[in-house]
Amino acid sequence: MHCIPAVWTKLAAGARGLGAQLRLCLRTSVAAVLTYVLSQALHLPLPLWAVLTAVIVTQMSIGKSLKATVDYMEGTLGGAVYSGIVGALFPHPGSIMTPLTLAIAVAPLALLAATSPRFAAAPFTAVMVLLVPSMTHVSPLYSAFYRVVEVGLGCVVALGVSFLLLPERAHSLVLQSAARMLKLMGRVLPELLVGLKEKQDLTKIARIQDSIGAAFIELNSTAAEAKRERLPYLYVEPDPQPLVDTLLRLRHDLIMIGRASVTSFPAAFLERLGEPIAEIGATAAEYLRGNGAAIEARRRAAPLVRFETALDAYTAAFAASRRDGITRALSAEAAEQIFAFGFAVEQLHQNFKDLQRCTEQIARLHEVRAPANA
Repeated sequence: MHCIPAVWTKLAAGARGLGAQLRLCLRTSVAAVLTYVLSQALHLPLPLWAVLTAVIVTQMSIGKSLKATVDYMEGTLGGAVYSGIVGALFPHPGSIMTPLTLAIAVAPLALLAATSPRFAAAPFTAVMVLLVPSMTHVSPLYSAFYRVVEVGLGCVVALGVSFLLLPERAHSLVLQSAARMLKLMGRVLPELLVGLKEKQDLTKIARIQDSIGAAFIELNSTAAEAKRERLPYLYVEPDPQPLVDTLLRLRHDLIMIGRASVTSFPAAFLERLGEPIAEIGATAAEYLRGNGAAIEARRRAAPLVRFETALDAYTAAFAASRRDGITRALSAEAAEQIFAFGFAVEQLHQNFKDLQRCTEQIARLHEVRAPANA
């Protein structure tokens, strides 16, 4: 019996972690049921098509639902108009001409869908328009008309549910994706710097860089959804693009740092600068993770002073090494590697300042809106 509270706590934590997914589940279910009820009330000939549309266009965020709705309607309209004309010109439902008519209708629409994903719904719309008449004994034009009506009903219901029932704004998902990416970069940055002291596993480094790239692709895609949903609202969230651009530059910084640390620094150089480099890595990782947590919680940015102190210490140690003639004994390749690392760290510093501004803007907006929502 004593384990029941612990199990319940774990289940509750898991439910909170799946909050967005559970809300999508609820919205999709409500949209499907409501669309079916309205289809029956309107006596639509094929409620299945309307219900499927509602399920398909109900997406994780409002912005993504808007994109899915526009694309699905474009594909349906294009497919319905073209296949309706083909069916009217070759009126042989259920006859030996049906395969030829189907090929004439589907082939160009399949090519269009392959060229532009927005028209992915066009080919199977044509199939429905041409084959349903043979089962229901109606004309292709009648079938095309009702396919558009059914899809339109499904889209309207899905969008209404997405806006009114536990709406999920894409802007919130952008901040969640940005926070995850920052935490990931903070976690892997020390691993990239290992190569400055010992031999690196290049396969591992490639996996690290690929994981950061995948995180940015997710962020960029969600930001595009956030831009689409700004228009329907009377007030808008700030443009997510500055934050996206900053994280892209931070990704490039980690790529440069990773390339600079493919081979270890000379022993004489590490003896003087090994500790400042380690401190730069530790404080930079801490700053990335701290800003990830700050963006996630909509609070003020993590302080930059520890990283700047570590950078000043590295700069001072490097200047002392130059005065002592250590850099003059370096090979051309080693000197290039060291200066590349220094440049990457300086770029990291500049981009940290941009990240701080973005995080502060998010926190200020949240502070302004918090009293209004209280």
